[in-house]
Amino acid sequence: MENKENRLFWGGFDVDFLARKYGTPLYVYDAKTIRERYRNIVDNIKYPYLKVHYAVKANSNPAILRLLKKEGANAETVSQGSVSLALKAGFKPNQIIYTCNGVEEKELKFLAENHIRVNIDSLSQLEKWGQIAPNTKVGLRLNLDLHAGSHAHLRTGGKKSKFGIHFSKIKEAKKIAARYKLQIVGLHQHIGTDTLTPKPYIQAMKALTKVAHQFGNLEYLDFGSGLSIPYKPGQEPLDIKEFGKEFDKTIDAFVHDYGKEVEAIIEPGRYLVAESGTLIAKVTDIKENGNVTFIAVNTGMGHLVRPAMYGAYHKIINASRIKGKKMKATIVGNICESGDTFGTERDIVAPKEGDLIAILDAGAYGFTMSSFYNARVRPAEILIDAGKARVIRKRQEIKDALPYF
Repeated sequence: MENKENRLFWGGFDVDFLARKYGTPLYVYDAKTIRERYRNIVDNIKYPYLKVHYAVKANSNPAILRLLKKEGANAETVSQGSVSLALKAGFKPNQIIYTCNGVEEKELKFLAENHIRVNIDSLSQLEKWGQIAPNTKVGLRLNLDLHAGSHAHLRTGGKKSKFGIHFSKIKEAKKIAARYKLQIVGLHQHIGTDTLTPKPYIQAMKALTKVAHQFGNLEYLDFGSGLSIPYKPGQEPLDIKEFGKEFDKTIDAFVHDYGKEVEAIIEPGRYLVAESGTLIAKVTDIKENGNVTFIAVNTGMGHLVRPAMYGAYHKIINASRIKGKKMKATIVGNICESGDTFGTERDIVAPKEGDLIAILDAGAYGFTMSSFYNARVRPAEILIDAGKARVIRKRQEIKDALPYF
């Protein structure tokens, strides 16, 4: 992100130029940022058997998947659809890992037929897998009563979480595995997202490595992810060097005690792509109701639902004039819902109708969570790479979307 001539430039391109060429609303991603974040991880974790599995759900655009695959990433998936996306992007079956709850048998059969590595989420799922694919290798997703995350919906561990096999059920899981001659070769956990300090992640790592001693012949430990970015003003970014140091120390200690080297899997999503992306929208209306000034834009919660769903904070700037006289305003979308709000009582450089605003850090869980709600079409996506901008997803047309309704 750069300020040139008092306008926002993204990946070296004038956002005003991009808006005129490709229209708004518009998702813009910077490939350089994605590569830098990936290198941050692999350069600072020295453990030789590290495997980075990108969380496909964070941003599933095929161009992003191919970019990360070329960098050396593997894929972490949560559905038959996301596995299919990874395969189409060029990932081989042995580069894909799958973890999900509430799975139908037909999806488990698909995974078995395509030789996808699976982390089993429940005893019932383990039983079904045994019936479908006996004499195979499996991993178990464990719930160790640990969680992290700034919102309840972002916590994927703990007593109130739907995810994983509770550690008190390990003996039952082993019995089911024995019944179907399944080899438990991996353990997985994911405590949640929004981690900006190494401590909660490393604590979870230590908990999983402790439990791992109850299993012989493990091939991998999957520590999930949760690594976040500083969305809010004043937040400090994750100290990735300290994280890597503590990660190595923890896995090295386990390998020493366990007597066998294992793959250490990490599943970053948000950390890799969030800061690469911005959602560009046009100011369509400015009005005062009572003592509140509302700035309306031509996008909404159907394109970026995180603020409405999680109360998530995204920095919002006037992309047409970075500096200038500021005003306090609430930035709202064009969806017929009171909750369609991107930012409440924000200080922003006073815009005019037709100005562009940029909602920052929108590269993760943005377009991938979009919808056709209110029958408003999805935006286009472009990727800036090596000084060139290209469309990686065309703007949805109403005529193409209506048949689904």
